[in-house]
Amino acid sequence: MNVLFTCGGTAGHINPAVALARMFQEREPGCRILFVGADGGMETRLVPKEGFELKTVTITNFRRSVTPAAIGHNVKTVFNMGRADKQAKAILDDFRPDLVVGTGGYASFPVVKAAAKRGIPTAVHESNAVPGLTTKALSKVASVVMVGFEESRDHYEHPEKVVVTGTPVRGDFFRYTRMEAREKLGFTDDRPLLLSYWGSLGAEVMNGYMGEFIRLECADAQPFRHIHGAGRDFASVTRALADTDVCKACHPGVEVREYIYDMPLVMAAADLVLCRSGASTISELAAIAKPAILVPSPNVTADHQTKNAKVLADAGGALLLPEKECSGRRLYEEASALLRDGIRREHMARALSALAIPDANEKIYATLQTLL
Repeated sequence: MNVLFTCGGTAGHINPAVALARMFQEREPGCRILFVGADGGMETRLVPKEGFELKTVTITNFRRSVTPAAIGHNVKTVFNMGRADKQAKAILDDFRPDLVVGTGGYASFPVVKAAAKRGIPTAVHESNAVPGLTTKALSKVASVVMVGFEESRDHYEHPEKVVVTGTPVRGDFFRYTRMEAREKLGFTDDRPLLLSYWGSLGAEVMNGYMGEFIRLECADAQPFRHIHGAGRDFASVTRALADTDVCKACHPGVEVREYIYDMPLVMAAADLVLCRSGASTISELAAIAKPAILVPSPNVTADHQTKNAKVLADAGGALLLPEKECSGRRLYEEASALLRDGIRREHMARALSALAIPDANEKIYATLQTLL
């Protein structure tokens, strides 16, 4: 059996495909896997690192602007679409897949479209609550559309094609109970834990607020523990704290890390998460029922993160706070209030559990098997 996965652009598109590829390898002896991504995309680094073969097509996005630079870029994109179509057909000719699965990203479009035209079983999976342009276009030709939340079904022209499967979450996130994780982290008291991070690279504006946030919590006699992942802004955050009276020796309950390499462990120990609302993040929060304050990035296409956050907030599992309304003090006041209110957090956790589909991998695998 030959299975082709096409994805790219963000980890939220790539990680689900990798999880599914591993499942096919484990359950289908002799199964051949091929990934197709975009030239220069994040997938060109992540997929080979996971041990899978990757081929690429030359494709770029459309910019929603009428500036000369945007118009020139869009002309190039139109040219690249024709080029990508030829590349996709050549890849299909060579690999001869029995199944093609797109999990998002511009590279998915020419590959899934070409496969559907040939009558090859095709499926697309959308991790975001609201589909992007690529998924929406492919939903018209793909055999089946898989989505993360029931609320997503209404955004498609052919709801009869839509199957609510959830989004795959790494098994590591289910490895520890809260108490086991706290013990592994060396916590010896009952203070609740706040986990905060703004994505793998960080976010300059939000990390700027964290300096004030941490000063406020230290002045408040540290009513809770706090682990913050600053990403590429680590130096500026630690420098800002060094300019005040905040130091690790005086405030051992506050830990600023450059990267949180043991994210499943730390998230299992956390009582509240302060973060963005990308597709992978909201799936993880729902799967392990972690109450959250979500600050969507205002810089993503079609404001996807706000739409993702709204699904969790409307269900009662998270607080949605727009970035333009943020400050270090506002973030601290909201987080502090939730960390002092265990009953409210319990209600939020139950709301998230009701949204979650913990066996998403199995549901997606079963759906794909019906196509085969």
